[in-house]
Amino acid sequence: MATINPPKTTSTSALFDDLPTEKWINLANLYQWKGFWYRRPHLEAVMEARSSFKARDEDVILASSMKTGTTWLKALIPSIMDPNARIVGETNSDDNSDPLVQNFPNVLIPSFEIQIFAENSTYNILDMPSPRLFRTHMPYAMLPDSIKTSGCKIVYITRDPKDTVLSLWHFMNSIRKPEERPFPLNEFFESFCKGLHPFGPFHDHVLGYWKESMMRPEKILFLRYEDMKRDTSGQVKKLASFLGRPFAKEEEVAKVVWMCSFERLKNLEVNKNGVEPDAGFPKSAYFRLGVVGDWKNSLSMEMKKQLDEITCNKLEGSGLDLLN
Repeated sequence: MATINPPKTTSTSALFDDLPTEKWINLANLYQWKGFWYRRPHLEAVMEARSSFKARDEDVILASSMKTGTTWLKALIPSIMDPNARIVGETNSDDNSDPLVQNFPNVLIPSFEIQIFAENSTYNILDMPSPRLFRTHMPYAMLPDSIKTSGCKIVYITRDPKDTVLSLWHFMNSIRKPEERPFPLNEFFESFCKGLHPFGPFHDHVLGYWKESMMRPEKILFLRYEDMKRDTSGQVKKLASFLGRPFAKEEEVAKVVWMCSFERLKNLEVNKNGVEPDAGFPKSAYFRLGVVGDWKNSLSMEMKKQLDEITCNKLEGSGLDLLN
């Protein structure tokens, strides 16, 4: 299958030579472009998407900063959009009508940066039937213009930054070799607080989508992971209505909630073993705990105070509250 991406006619090397760069946790260089930090392959893909992606009105874009509950939405959105997955029978069996049994969630909603517009991509999104589902960690300001101006829908999810940074720390440690020690939590935390992490700063990322969702609620559905955990059925119904796929029966809601529950996803064979081929992380790393407040088990009270103060200052006057 041939890539849809047109041949690159100019080199980006000169551009990268001029961009600010910082080393992130002794793992990778991050490049700052228009206020946000990226790993080079991701930034090249973002630039390619901005120049060539043409959105359709029926497209659905799942957007987020890293490690904010995205994997749950990668399961929920395809299940809501697939009429066969919502059929309520006598039993909730793992059969061929369930897209989650055979597919790791990343397969169901491919990423602009990691899959579709990555170098040597073989995705042909022109042949994808509508509604097409995509995901991205791009800040709102960096989205292709066609996404902003078309009728396509954007679903954005975020969470308390304390749980975000801890989840990201565990996630990055999942690629460490057995003989390697975990990345130092203190250094990782300080880097996050400075906004130095892939697609960071976190608070600027969140605010970009939040402000736009306030102006265009029909365009962007802004979700908080904590609300999803507290009232899963209510939030799933809200999501389905936003996507134009409202549930007709409560039994349909219950089935989708069950299908996409953390414990079920974590224990499906397709998610338990092996490595996600495009990003290189163990599949199991995407299903660690899925709880609210896990930061209490690792972050000190000094860390909590520091990050809470940053969050309050960054979000002041926005009407958004992320702290729990």
